[in-house]
Amino acid sequence: MSDLFTLSVLMGIIVSGIRLATPYLFAAIGETFAQTSGVLNLGVEGIMLMGAFSGFYIASTTGSLWLGLLTAAVVGILMGLLMALVSVTLQAEQGISGIGLSLFGLGLSSLLFEKTIVSVVAISGFQPIRIPILGNIPYIGDALFDHSILVYAAFLLVPLSIYVLNHTPIGLKIRAVGQNPQAADSLGISVAKIRYLTVSFGGMMAGIAGASLSLALIDLFQENMTNGMGYIAVALVYFGGWNPLGVLGGSLLFSFVNAFQLWLQVKGVQIPSNIALMMPYVLTIVALAFAANRARQPTALDKPFERGES
Repeated sequence: MSDLFTLSVLMGIIVSGIRLATPYLFAAIGETFAQTSGVLNLGVEGIMLMGAFSGFYIASTTGSLWLGLLTAAVVGILMGLLMALVSVTLQAEQGISGIGLSLFGLGLSSLLFEKTIVSVVAISGFQPIRIPILGNIPYIGDALFDHSILVYAAFLLVPLSIYVLNHTPIGLKIRAVGQNPQAADSLGISVAKIRYLTVSFGGMMAGIAGASLSLALIDLFQENMTNGMGYIAVALVYFGGWNPLGVLGGSLLFSFVNAFQLWLQVKGVQIPSNIALMMPYVLTIVALAFAANRARQPTALDKPFERGES
């Protein structure tokens, strides 16, 4: 137990935590855009699975990681469009529609895996890129500046999202549609177009999140490999108060706890493995219970819009 609290283990937890935050950040930032416009997409889990499968399959058959990543993004957009069609155009109940999309993604990815890849095989995914000069800083360089390009992209997405949502015309429209779609419509803003845009973007980010698992973190695909990550990503949006910076904090908190429980198992700490696996999810429930800032919740979240409603 004493060797658990050493500098090498601490650095290992930090490095692992940063890497493990990548899929959560991609998926949760995308979901932040969707929810800010008023659409709750519980289908993130299924989109991540399809992104993970399609990205891995294309990368393994063509030898191109970038083509695999692009395919995962396109698949995510298509599934986002499907969610938008059902929830925005057909105005079906968003929660049920999202769960249906998740089950669809789970079933289809498993079916395609059985018919194409058949067995679990590994590939050489995106490799760490050490940033010159910064990567040479003792300890900090190893922890922060020696990761794959997808890790860097996920973290850069946070300030970019903050800027788009708060300092651009499209961000203003997204927030207006999520807070008061009737007023936005009266100003000539197409509520449907904005929601289609954000849900499709969220789908693309979820697809990339799945690909980050199969092409960068684990370097393989297996059935149901996300294991609830998509639902956690949705919860992180609530935890972060619909703010990308808060989502970043929640993603890091969850991933560091996850990394800690992995190191507990590596070091052979005598606690039941199931309890260790439960730790991140218990933390999520506790954090949501006490940290969710309901005052920031978009007023029109999960509410369909019809022109002429008062």
